[in-house]
Amino acid sequence: MNKITAFKDLEVEILYAPKLKHSYLRVDADSCIIVKTPSRSQKYVLSFLEEKEAWIRKQLKKNEQNKQIPINLEDAVLLFGEVCSIDSKETEYLRKKLSKITSSSQEKVNAAYNDFYKFVSKIYLKERAEYFSQIMGLTYHSLKYRKMKSRWGSCSSKKDITFNTQLIKLNKELIDYVVVHELAHLVHMNHSKNFHTLVASYLPKAQDIRKKLKDIRLLD
Repeated sequence: MNKITAFKDLEVEILYAPKLKHSYLRVDADSCIIVKTPSRSQKYVLSFLEEKEAWIRKQLKKNEQNKQIPINLEDAVLLFGEVCSIDSKETEYLRKKLSKITSSSQEKVNAAYNDFYKFVSKIYLKERAEYFSQIMGLTYHSLKYRKMKSRWGSCSSKKDITFNTQLIKLNKELIDYVVVHELAHLVHMNHSKNFHTLVASYLPKAQDIRKKLKDIRLLD
């Protein structure tokens, strides 16, 4: 017969098994504490638990440390200027990352999100850079992707273009502007009139888009 008994702040399931010669204790992965014993004595069971308390606490702590963070499918992520459900096809990579986290560390959760944005950046921003570089007849040396606090992108004198992975949070029109902007630096390493004319020749709404970007604050 199964019985639930209280032991200090814990609930313990008691399984009476008269054929056993000894009592056994286990703590399941879901932190259920179970005692299987041939004794019906409440006093004996409590004494047995008292003796094993240190081991029980150790197992419970271990379970808590190894507990996976549940994914709330009602949560959302900002993607291409829209609020995207975390259970959508577009966020499958993020769900897999979160499911592998074995502690409730906010730092690890943030790292999973940052990795997700970098993953999407490598696909989408590369595609847009290749598209516009062909149209503009320009060649870059390399594309890099990292989270930045003060700029959306950069272009070095060695023709290495770096994109802020937070770009993926913006709508696609703004993203295209940053891509064309950095490609234009392959020709003009400044923000001269000629530079802005080059950008506008491929994005007629460049001036309006640039103003929108200035109003968007980069998050940490």
